[in-house]
Amino acid sequence: MRFQNYTFGPIWSEEDGGVSFNIYSENASKVEVLLYSHSNQKYPREIYSAKFDGKGLWHIFISGVKPGDLYAYRVYGPYKPEYGLRFNSSKILIDPFARAVSGVIPLSWDNSLFDYRVDSLELGLVPSDTPDDEFIPKSVVVNPYFNWDDDWDVGNLRVPWEETIIYEVHVKGFTRLRMDIGENIRGTYAGLASKNMLSYLKDLGVTTIELMPVQAFIDRKQLVDKGLRNYWGYDPVTFTAVECRYSSSGCNGEQVLEFKRMVNELHNEGFEVILDVVFNHTGEGDHLGPTISFRGLDNIVYYMLNPKDPKLYLDYTGTGNTLNTNHPMVAWMIIEALRYWVQEMHIDGFRFDLAPVLGRVGDNVSFRDTLVEYIARDPILSKVKLIVEPWDLGPNGYQLGLFPKPYSEWNSAYRNTIRRFWRGELIPYKELALRLTGSPDLFLWNSRGPYSSINYITSHDGFTLEDLVSYNTKHNEANSLNNEDGEWENYSWNCGVEGETEDERILACRERQKRNLVITLLVSIGTPMILGGDEIGRTQRGNNNAFCQDNEISWFNWDLDGRRRSFLEFFKEAVRKRRVIPMLKRSLYLGGDDILWLNCRGEKLDDNSWSIGVNCIAYILTDKVKGEKLLVILNGGSDKVLFKVPSGVWTLLLASSRDVEYIIRGGDKIVVDGRTALVYYSS
Repeated sequence: MRFQNYTFGPIWSEEDGGVSFNIYSENASKVEVLLYSHSNQKYPREIYSAKFDGKGLWHIFISGVKPGDLYAYRVYGPYKPEYGLRFNSSKILIDPFARAVSGVIPLSWDNSLFDYRVDSLELGLVPSDTPDDEFIPKSVVVNPYFNWDDDWDVGNLRVPWEETIIYEVHVKGFTRLRMDIGENIRGTYAGLASKNMLSYLKDLGVTTIELMPVQAFIDRKQLVDKGLRNYWGYDPVTFTAVECRYSSSGCNGEQVLEFKRMVNELHNEGFEVILDVVFNHTGEGDHLGPTISFRGLDNIVYYMLNPKDPKLYLDYTGTGNTLNTNHPMVAWMIIEALRYWVQEMHIDGFRFDLAPVLGRVGDNVSFRDTLVEYIARDPILSKVKLIVEPWDLGPNGYQLGLFPKPYSEWNSAYRNTIRRFWRGELIPYKELALRLTGSPDLFLWNSRGPYSSINYITSHDGFTLEDLVSYNTKHNEANSLNNEDGEWENYSWNCGVEGETEDERILACRERQKRNLVITLLVSIGTPMILGGDEIGRTQRGNNNAFCQDNEISWFNWDLDGRRRSFLEFFKEAVRKRRVIPMLKRSLYLGGDDILWLNCRGEKLDDNSWSIGVNCIAYILTDKVKGEKLLVILNGGSDKVLFKVPSGVWTLLLASSRDVEYIIRGGDKIVVDGRTALVYYSS
C-alpha cells in the first residue's frame, strides 16, 4: 500500500491571513467550500470552488477566514447507487477532518438529510434535490494554539506498562450527578478535570483514564424517534472533531480548548489519557442512512461496498456499514487523524473499537501490509499505547492473541474464565493458571509481554460489576428493542434473587462476590482495566447494553450509602496493594522459580492435576531478589476447604470475607470459606 503524504482538514495561518481547506474525493467532478454566518446557517454567505490535483485531493486557500468561522462542503458528481456512487450537490457535508462541529449531529431529523427521496422508496433510490443546510451542523475553523504546561513528550510513556491501571469512563456520566462541582460543568470535560474529580481519581489510585468516544458523533434517527440518545458515542461522522455535547463553554471551537485543558490538567496530576476511537464504521448507517459526511464525499472510496450489489454495504460491524481501510487514502487519513490526536491534543494512546476491521480484506483478516501494521510501524503512533478490541462481527472476526507488537488486547478469555470461576463453575486448572499469569498461551508466541493482556471483569459493554452479581439475565427493556439486544450469556450469578433486594443474606453474598472479583483482577499478571463506577456499586438495573441510555441508568450515582462507601474504601485499598507489590507488575512472564502452584489443601500441584476442573486454586509468587512472597488462595466453590499453610510467616493483605486470621504460619491449617479470596504476604 502506497500513501500520498497529504495533510487534510482546515489549516489556519495567522501569517497568511486565511485558511487552507483540503479534502479527498477521487470521483467528484467539483468540490465547493461554503462559508456560513452564525446568524444565518440556512444559506451560505460565500461559495468557493476548490482545485483538483488530479490524484484525489481538492484544495483551496481562502483569505480572510479565521477561527470561529463556519463552513461545509458541497460535492458534485454522478448519483448512481447501482455503481456505488452517491454524489448529491443538494446536500452539504461535514468535513471528516473538521476540528470542531457547531452542534449535536443532527440537531433535528428532516427528510432532507437523506440523499434520496424518502417518499419514493418504492421506486428505488431516487435523488433528492431538497437542500439540508439548516439541519446540518457546520464545521468550525479552530485556532490550534494552546499554552500547554504538561511536560508532554510523545517519545516517553507517562506511565510504564507494568505500572498501568486503566479506568474506563464516560465523560458525561462520570460527573453529571456530582453535586460538589459547579452545576455548569457537570457532565463535561471541565467537570472531569475539576479539582474534586482529580482528587477522587488520585485517591482511587488508577493511572490511566480511558475515555469513551469523544469524536463528534450522531444520534441516529431510530433512537431519537424513541426518545433515546446515543450515549456511548460509537457512531462518529468525523475523524478529528471534539464532541461538543461534553463542552461547558460552547460549540464554536471552545470545546477544543476545554478538551485540551482537561488533558493538560490530567497530565499535570500524573494521569495518562487514552481515547476509545472508532475507525471501523460511521454513523451514516446502511444504504438508507443519512448523507452527512463520507457517503456524499465519495461513497465508493470511504466504504466497503457489496461487490454483487454496490448500492449495498458490507457490514462487518453490525452498524450498517464498514469503513474501507483497504483504500490507501482512507488508511492515510486515519493515520493522520491519530497523529492529530497525539501531537495536537497530547493523547497518550488509543483503544481501537472492533479493530479487526483495520486489517480486514473481505471475509479475511490480515495484519500484514494493512492499516494495523502501518499504525504499529508509524514513527509517532508506535510510541503511544495501542489497545485493541480484538474482534468484529464478520467472518474470522475473533482475533484475540493474534495482533502484532506493540498492541495490547482486551482479553475476553480472561473476563469469561474469571466470571465463570467465581459463579462456581469447574474450570480446568491450567486454564485458570494461564489467565491469572498474563495469558502467555495467547501472547508469548509473538514475543509480547504480560501487559499485552488487558485483564478486565467488566467494561462499558455488558453488566457493571454490581449487576454481574445481581442479575442472572439481561434486562434491556428500556432500550425499546424487545430485550433482544445485548449478550444473552454474561456468566453472571445473582446470589439467589434477581435484581434489587433488601435481603441482608443476599446483599452480603453480592458484596463478597464483588470483592472476590476485584481481588482476582488486581492480583492477576497483566494490565488491569476497571470500569468506571464499579468502585461505587454503579448499577444499570440489569441493562447490559446501555448504549442509548443517556440518563440515570448510565450516570454515576454519587449518593453513597454505608455499604457502597465501605466497598469504595476496600476498592482503593486493593488498588494501593496492587501498586506496591513488585511481583504483580511484570514486563516478563513468570518463570518456573517465580511461582509455585498449589491445590486447595496447600499441597504442591502434581502433574496429573493440570487438566482437572477445579473451583479452587492457590499459588505462591516469589520475588527472588527481595525474598518476598505472595500467597493467593481463591476458593470459587460454595464449600469450605482446609488449607495447610506453606512454610513462613504470612500477613494478610486482602480478603473478601470477614473474620480472617491476620497472621498465619507454616504448618497451620486454616479454614477458607466458600467463595472467598485471600492474599497473604511474607518477607
